[in-house]
Amino acid sequence: QVQPVESGGGLVQVGGSLRLSCTTSGRTFENYVIAWFRQVPGKEREFVASCDRFADVTNYGDSVKGRFSISRDNVENTVNLQMSSLKPEDTGVYYCAARWWSGVKKIRPTEYMYWGQGTQVTVSS
Repeated sequence: QVQPVESGGGLVQVGGSLRLSCTTSGRTFENYVIAWFRQVPGKEREFVASCDRFADVTNYGDSVKGRFSISRDNVENTVNLQMSSLKPEDTGVYYCAARWWSGVKKIRPTEYMYWGQGTQVTVSS
């Protein structure tokens, strides 16, 4: 079992960059697929990116391809989401999520069991 904790959110201007981090406790971090989702009020939670257990395979939502990059460090129990060329529509609460062992192509929130509390990202124009 893991408990993700997000950090790194904040206010950034259009075109800027921001890096989010997700850390977890426990010695089994490398056994989990990690993903990022985001949500704005009134909308469903949207898949952003995911990486498999050793970051050999990554997956991105169409709206962030080419602008966001996900990476992980299994020694530090950390997954980072580097966000660049940010747009106002990237604004939202960003959540880190985990699922056991496999399923890097899973993009529905119901397919992930463990969730963090979220971190706010605001992109101002």
